[in-house]
Amino acid sequence: MSIESKLEELGIILPEAPRPVAAYVPAVCSRGQVIVSGQLPMRNGELMSTGKIPSQTSMEEAQTAARQCVLNGLAVLKAELGGDLSRLSRVVRLGVFVQSDSDFQDQAQVANGASEFLLELLGDSGRHARAAIGANSLPLNAAVEIEFTFEVS
Repeated sequence: MSIESKLEELGIILPEAPRPVAAYVPAVCSRGQVIVSGQLPMRNGELMSTGKIPSQTSMEEAQTAARQCVLNGLAVLKAELGGDLSRLSRVVRLGVFVQSDSDFQDQAQVANGASEFLLELLGDSGRHARAAIGANSLPLNAAVEIEFTFEVS
């Protein structure tokens, strides 16, 4: 099943690709890969989750925010590919940044919100390498930020 069909089956419509909030490009295509700049959990132009985990944002909210970062990353990928997501071969890597309280150690559980969603959408093609990193702060006070590396044909 194509990713577009899977999204439709789940009742999910990809958002418009978010615009950069600083001096960078949304994505770079190089040698069969598309590297997507860090995506924040923006929905309808607003951050859906802010602050440190778990004191200001719950684990569940952070996992949902990670899922939204995936949708935004796929939207950027789709725009970079001229609207043709069928060219997506696999997810290569995620870099997941979690705004964390100093004693929080479950960044990997937050990242699972993104990883499990990619597996649901893409099956084995969604399996990827990953880093989950705690951060003292993130742009715009976002709870989560995710960067992506995709392999494309």
